Amino acid sequence: MEEKIAFLKEWLGTGSIDIFGLPMSGKDTVGIKLAEMLGARFLSSGMIIRAMEKEENQHYTEGGDLAPTDVFYKWVLPYFGREDLADSALVLSSVGRWSGEEDKVMEAAANAGHPIKAVVLLNVSEADVMERWELVQQTGQRIGQDQLPVRADDKEKDVFNKRVAEFKEKTMPVMNHYQQLGLLVPVLADMTREEVMEAVVDSLYKFAVKQN
Repeated sequence: MEEKIAFLKEWLGTGSIDIFGLPMSGKDTVGIKLAEMLGARFLSSGMIIRAMEKEENQHYTEGGDLAPTDVFYKWVLPYFGREDLADSALVLSSVGRWSGEEDKVMEAAANAGHPIKAVVLLNVSEADVMERWELVQQTGQRIGQDQLPVRADDKEKDVFNKRVAEFKEKTMPVMNHYQQLGLLVPVLADMTREEVMEAVVDSLYKFAVKQN
């Protein structure tokens, strides 16, 4: 594992890895851990947007909808150009969820010196994410994120189902586009956290070796 991590650090440089998946697939959990392993900085578009909604008293996503594209561009894309991130690799969580946003994300990332070098898709079935959602209702804790409060959009089943539908309708075409560009790295994620992390590192390593 250590040799693979060292290789990935060298390959990634100050580039970016973007992580996608259904709600409750473990994007933030995987992203935070991967960033720690790679000595990278972690950025979640969902976290940024929810913080900005609170700050500006907006409610774009509380019903399970994705934030409008113009709002995403305004609030999230500027993070790529932040001076405090200039010399760091980035691990992203769902940055550019709506079909068409991926081109702007790649442009902004490249212009800031953080080119998108791989896009990880955590593959979990709808049945699995629904089981995870039900567990959250029982325990009051997100899987792997027991230090964080349950999000408002995790509490209502209709809202959660809307988020799943938004992913299928608007984000899967983004995944198809990244696949066409040769950037997509699918990873089976219906395992334990430790097994998922091992699979993510292994899949990224194999991908990076082929790119070299």
